[in-house]
Amino acid sequence: MGRTLIQRITIGTRGSKLALWQTNWVKSEIERRHSGIEVDVKVISTKGDRVLDVSLPALGQQGKGLFTRELEEAILEHRVDLAVHSLKDLPTELPIGLKIGAICEREDVRDALVAREGIGSFDQLPQGARVGTSSLRRQAQLRAMRSDLVIDPVRGNVDTRLRKLDQGEFDALVLAAAGLHRLSYADRITEYLSREFVLPAVGQGALAIETRAADSPVNEIVLSLNHEPTRVACTAERAFLEGLGGGCLVPIAAYATIEDGLLRLAGLVARPDGSETVRGQRQGAVDDAQSVGRYLADELMSRGANRILVRE
Repeated sequence: MGRTLIQRITIGTRGSKLALWQTNWVKSEIERRHSGIEVDVKVISTKGDRVLDVSLPALGQQGKGLFTRELEEAILEHRVDLAVHSLKDLPTELPIGLKIGAICEREDVRDALVAREGIGSFDQLPQGARVGTSSLRRQAQLRAMRSDLVIDPVRGNVDTRLRKLDQGEFDALVLAAAGLHRLSYADRITEYLSREFVLPAVGQGALAIETRAADSPVNEIVLSLNHEPTRVACTAERAFLEGLGGGCLVPIAAYATIEDGLLRLAGLVARPDGSETVRGQRQGAVDDAQSVGRYLADELMSRGANRILVRE
């Protein structure tokens, strides 16, 4: 790693508290692993940060790259050297000239229930309780279990969402446990929702470092932060999502693990109202993650996911 002559690196990031936490963690890791390299942080506003009055599904195809496009433009224009993303926000198709230089070790992948005082678990939510989530994936799985719940969209950063809960706008929120942990809000978690209960989003809990594909010195540095088991698992999940057509217009979930030397992938496609769900599992060789994801996507399509994915 000492071969590089780079002395300064600039990371592009969104300005939210969570994005800054993630970026500053990457900054500290680069500086810790590569003495003599100074890392600067440049905050860049994305469309997703500015458009807060429209739900993500309502944006349709306009929502593609909602939280990443401006950061990617900054990398391509050499205004920054790399960007740190929550992997679940990163589209499966990257702009020409960019690559995922590293995927860092995954945090807790589970979703978490954050409920108002007096509610100790999901089962204790009262009839007709109002639950806030911006995710169609969560909405579909929650409705499949509790059709009585009122699921309403909630946008904004974690602090904003928690404030809305505390002000009585919701009875509960469902948020990614990883974000709550990173922002030291673990004490707000009422219940961790198991992966069998609510299957996570593709790439949930993982950080992706996006770089210029041809920037060998930066890629060499970034590679030191890569966690290969996480990368393999997320590669299978993203191949599954890509095989289904990707996007956030239809509830899609996936989670992969490496167990006993095998890659195991679980996937789901559902209708937003939870009325129909197609689930499946696939396992294969660790070095064949792309194929595992593609095969599971094809299997679910043949079992009815194709009907769900067709939008009139």
